[in-house]
Amino acid sequence: MVKKNILIFLGFTSLVLGIIGITVPLLPTTPFLLLSAYLFSKSSERWHSFIINNKVFGKYIRDYQEKKGITLKNKISAILFLFLSIGYSMLKVESLHLRIFLGIVFISVSFHILKLRTLR
Repeated sequence: MVKKNILIFLGFTSLVLGIIGITVPLLPTTPFLLLSAYLFSKSSERWHSFIINNKVFGKYIRDYQEKKGITLKNKISAILFLFLSIGYSMLKVESLHLRIFLGIVFISVSFHILKLRTLR
């Protein structure tokens, strides 16, 4: 019971961070939502069902979990939004080290997205 409650708490924490990440550059949305879905799958059928059937992001999570891929439209959208948010952040920071870090994050995440299977 304690393990279940901890997983539910972590699931909600991840869900909140994912939702905040929609509007905050550099805070990733998708990994937190995927983590939330995983944690709920191990702790609460009710909340797992809620997150994978959500009309805003449920289809993306189901596609990723069940089919191990995303649509071409979603790949393009993800990389474009990633480019815009990281690009904006790079313009706002003055540290060369942070800019290099942001560039590495952009390249790594873009590579991961492009490596995923493209669904029809």
